[in-house]
Amino acid sequence: MKKLFIDTNIVIDLLAKREPFYEEAAKLFSLGDRKKVKLIVSSLTFANTNYILSKFNNSIIAREILTKFKVLVTVVDLNDKIIELSLNDKSFSDFEDGLQYYAAIENEADMIITRNLNDFKSSKLPVITAQTYLTQ
Repeated sequence: MKKLFIDTNIVIDLLAKREPFYEEAAKLFSLGDRKKVKLIVSSLTFANTNYILSKFNNSIIAREILTKFKVLVTVVDLNDKIIELSLNDKSFSDFEDGLQYYAAIENEADMIITRNLNDFKSSKLPVITAQTYLTQ
């Protein structure tokens, strides 16, 4: 079974129903729900998504959304090694992208799914959009 590391933007596309990206995110997470793929997100994704969802809703609704979402994914930690690797890798201009990348590497993901391909230019893992993954 493929292990897909899902970047935060795809999670927000789904949970905030961001158009025009919601449908492809929903299809991707449906694959996880049907156990066709294993979906992995970092603990940072939960924190960032809660922050965004709380802007659109109140914090109680944001937590309810995340509680339902959590059953679809495996949440991986950001540990000392991941933070150290991210701090020392200057190829990521955005520290958060480095954290996501090394979380994917350390948890043996097969690929990263994101809408921001340029953020992962130096990735040793395949990096593709949800739409590209769904059409393969």
